[in-house]
Amino acid sequence: MRLLTHNMLSSNIKGVTNGYPLRLEAEKWSVKEVDLNRDFLTNIFPRIEWKPLVDAARSLGLSSLPDDADPSMLNSDDFLKGFHHALLEIHVEEGALICPETGRRFPINKGIPNMLLHEDEV
Repeated sequence: MRLLTHNMLSSNIKGVTNGYPLRLEAEKWSVKEVDLNRDFLTNIFPRIEWKPLVDAARSLGLSSLPDDADPSMLNSDDFLKGFHHALLEIHVEEGALICPETGRRFPINKGIPNMLLHEDEV
């Protein structure tokens, strides 16, 4: 699971009003190099919730992202490289996503988050 995916997931448990962002607890992750695509990064930037991305990256020990970001930073090659690396090259292989309201753990196995709800959670 890439951090791009993490940034777009939320808990949809019945009755949960604050299911975003999910806290990331990674047990195993890897780096898989991907060609940098400036157009993709420029277009996805407005859709990214910055603080959850930074928090997830820092939970993995990645500290290169700034606390805050704005579109003007997309003109910086250094910023783009760090954004690209965090968003697209980090792959969480094993771990869990935790609902901020209920504490429910959604497992990540072989890079796939299991967001299926139990019958009583629907």
